[in-house]
Amino acid sequence: VQVVESGGGTVQAGESLTLSCEVSGPSSRYCIGWFRQVPGKEREAVAIVQSDGTVKYKESGKERFTISRDSGKNNLLLKMHNMEPEDTAMYYCAAHPGSCPYCDDRFCIPDFNYFGQGTQVTVSS
Repeated sequence: VQVVESGGGTVQAGESLTLSCEVSGPSSRYCIGWFRQVPGKEREAVAIVQSDGTVKYKESGKERFTISRDSGKNNLLLKMHNMEPEDTAMYYCAAHPGSCPYCDDRFCIPDFNYFGQGTQVTVSS
């Protein structure tokens, strides 16, 4: 299974950025999620979407973020608007064959099987 992220970079506060994730592998459907991690802190879930496009988890208080996935396709877009310095992190995309695990902001049970290399997002004030 390959998980490939793209779209990270450095932006100014108030600007927008879109992250893209593409998943390829033997399964016909994958649950796909975006996670975020800053050094010294635990990984946090940002958004998780099952293969039919149903959003299974979205981080609360982040109405500035929109998530989109074409039904039946193994891609996931994370659009971040009006960005803030606190959004600075390494963002990882992850895939799990079949149905989505149960996730809260910190844990998924079972955990996602496949993670990408990550893409750095930096927001300067």
